Amino acid sequence: MKVLIVESNPELANIWSGHLSRGGSDVQIALNEAEAVEILGDQSFDIIVMDLVLDHGSAFAVADFASYRRPEARVIFVTDTSFFSDGSIFQHIPNACAFLPAATSPEDLQAVIDHYGMAH
Repeated sequence: MKVLIVESNPELANIWSGHLSRGGSDVQIALNEAEAVEILGDQSFDIIVMDLVLDHGSAFAVADFASYRRPEARVIFVTDTSFFSDGSIFQHIPNACAFLPAATSPEDLQAVIDHYGMAH
């Protein structure tokens, strides 16, 4: 399964990437909107794991670009904020399939990725 991680915190991105790679996923990391858009312009992914609040750029812009260029990719949002805690993100982002707290364990993140990646 191909996974793109879009996360401004490189340490967290590397933790997730290491765990997912050990689980058999082909993982790439983008640290901001520009990197994510560049990668999505060249490659397709099954799953995009993306922080809702990026330090540089907009997660919504990345999700919108992915829905246009890579409509097969499902987006799993992670966040440490209460934005969209009412579930309304699914009304705004059609390719969103999950919304998780950033503190979600790598094992649980792997299970969600497996679920949505295999269902895809």
